[in-house]
Amino acid sequence: MKHIWLYLNKSDIETERRQCEEEGRDLSSVQDRFEEVLSLDLEDLANQPAAEALLDETIGLPTLPDFKYSEPSDLESIRAARPTDRQILPALGLDSAALEDKVYGAWAARCVGCLLGKPVEGWHRDRMWGYLKDLDRWPLNDYFRYDAAGPAEIEKYNLNPDRCFADLVDAMPEDDDTNYTTTGLAILKKHGPDFTPSDVANFWMNEIPILHTCTAERVAYRNLVRLIAPPQSASFRNPYREWIGAQIRADFFGYAAPGNPELAAEFAWRDASISHVKNGIYGEMWAAAMISAAFVSNDIRTIIRAGLDQIPAKCRLSAAVEDVLEWFDVEVDYDTTIYRIHELWNEKRAHDWCHTISNAMIVTAGLLYGEGDFGKTICRAVQPCFDTDCNGATTGSILGILHGRKALPAAWLDVINDTLHTGVAGYNTVKLADITADSLKVIERVLGR
Repeated sequence: MKHIWLYLNKSDIETERRQCEEEGRDLSSVQDRFEEVLSLDLEDLANQPAAEALLDETIGLPTLPDFKYSEPSDLESIRAARPTDRQILPALGLDSAALEDKVYGAWAARCVGCLLGKPVEGWHRDRMWGYLKDLDRWPLNDYFRYDAAGPAEIEKYNLNPDRCFADLVDAMPEDDDTNYTTTGLAILKKHGPDFTPSDVANFWMNEIPILHTCTAERVAYRNLVRLIAPPQSASFRNPYREWIGAQIRADFFGYAAPGNPELAAEFAWRDASISHVKNGIYGEMWAAAMISAAFVSNDIRTIIRAGLDQIPAKCRLSAAVEDVLEWFDVEVDYDTTIYRIHELWNEKRAHDWCHTISNAMIVTAGLLYGEGDFGKTICRAVQPCFDTDCNGATTGSILGILHGRKALPAAWLDVINDTLHTGVAGYNTVKLADITADSLKVIERVLGR
């Protein structure tokens, strides 16, 4: 039995080196070790211990004295490092019907945003932008549809009908972005608002097949079955510890704590800490807090700041989001903002393509330059490429709450027929109206705690 996907490969080792550089670690003592390991045939099981030993060494490297960020991973220290001038948001003042409409809108819009980006996940700019321009659809303003392309475009852009194009589905297909949202619901439904990181870990091992996990989640899962408990499960031999995997798990924790970003961020920390550290954790806390804030504020800037209020003021994620806010304030146009993000992060490098921070910058740009319009926002989160389905889904949740289900455009909603497929037991095929009803029961329990 030789599962190569469980091996450490050369890309993992390069990712670890870049990750360490970004964390400000002093690599001077291990540069030769990196080159030595990269020279090995890592598909030979006999060479895996050398790669593992390198990761065991890098995680303990000291931080350079001139590193300007403060990035703890434990909740108490994260809270102590938050901005001192945090916003005070209005109290939740929604009646039951309005709350239901917003939660329903969140589920529906997350599915729509995810489906918009799903067919082009992994595409780079030359491919996606070329496709849109060839079909006279630039800028993006609607779903990707397989039948909209002729034979020449299908061949030129290697279109795959299995990639869930909008004209080839009759519901929201199963996707990790919606699986994890449903997982959040299932965890809170089972354990209540006092769930722990260990509850999350046990849920994964009981309910999620390991082959359904990727990157940081896959490493954490492997660590858990080796009895490496949270939070060590997040850092042990995990080159992906700041990738986007936790950020895409945030949404239900925001739904569950409407108008309470601090609690939403705490829920997100409990979830993220089993698989991620530092900015990987902050991404989930930031997204959950924004989603929570959307229940009590219609102002996009207030919502973004509500997310930043729950993470360290001097972290790389906060600095990157602040950059996008500043560009917007000085009237840098959308196209230039996206160009700048691409200059900072190389979409052809897996680490950059899938990192929390690069994609958080795109989510921020989508929210700001979408100007409160649902379709424009999710399109402006997908068009930059990077992790298209994740960014469409995250912005979709926020705009779905702002607009509510009743005000979302039918042209976007009709494609999914109010139906979601997941890999989560009890929700394999579920109507969004029904999963909303289950969500409201959890929210009532959280609000009454």
